[in-house]
Amino acid sequence: MAIQKEPGQKGVNWSNIAVGGIMNMVTTLGQPLEVLKTQMAANRSQSMFQAVQTVWSRGGVTGFYQGLIPWAWIEASTKGAVLLFTASEIETATVSMGVSPAAAGLLGGMGGGIAQAYATMGFCTCMKTAEITRHKQAASGIKPPSTWAVFADIYRREGIAGINKGVNAVAVRQCTNWGSRMGFARLAESTIRDVRGKGKDEKLGALDKILASSIGGALATWNQPIEVVRVEMQSMSKSANTAARPEKLTIVNTLSYIYRENGIKGLYRGVTPRIGLGIWQTVCMVSFADYVKAWVKKD
Repeated sequence: MAIQKEPGQKGVNWSNIAVGGIMNMVTTLGQPLEVLKTQMAANRSQSMFQAVQTVWSRGGVTGFYQGLIPWAWIEASTKGAVLLFTASEIETATVSMGVSPAAAGLLGGMGGGIAQAYATMGFCTCMKTAEITRHKQAASGIKPPSTWAVFADIYRREGIAGINKGVNAVAVRQCTNWGSRMGFARLAESTIRDVRGKGKDEKLGALDKILASSIGGALATWNQPIEVVRVEMQSMSKSANTAARPEKLTIVNTLSYIYRENGIKGLYRGVTPRIGLGIWQTVCMVSFADYVKAWVKKD
């Protein structure tokens, strides 16, 4: 059974780069969930209510949009372009080999996730996390530096490697993120089509597409431990510099450190806002993007 070619799945063209960039800019409307998720992952003893209070104390509503400009916008526009183009290429190629829709979505998402991580996301995610977490310095009476000052300081001390700190964790996260999101979403589409008695060439309604993407986005949060590890590796919090924390962080020793300090619950801190964020991003980049691609191709 091939991937449903409606709407917009007839192949890949260069317009997918623009579509991906634009659609992923739309996903930044979920920045408050991103900030809340990062706050909880970096401060694993906080409840969601405490995390909301902390973020609110940084400037009210504006506190929930820390890291949006310029890093989240730069990250979103570039990573969306890479993701959609790469994933569509892989999906089309694998379907032509007779691979199922779910497996093609899985492979496309994994490939797109890895490509966007190493091509665009390392330094942006690092700086976005620094922007969100550095404000905790103010609690100790230290005036936090500007975003650009943080960028310049990291580059001066650690070079490109410092700016891309945690990029391997980002790559693992994005590979599992989008592989799961697209794979589960395509599987859900096939299941919905079977339940409704639709043939493989019949169109699914908009609500069915949104439902399928919502399922994919929610189920993809199984990899929350990787996200918590990524936040810990990139955190600029002074409180992170404890004796028990490894001096040179890797994915494995960071995972062990978090487990020792906070147990299994610590590895899933922030999963609730991430479910909401995952649903929103998957609806945008799978369902809505399918329709935008179809509209662009018609023109």
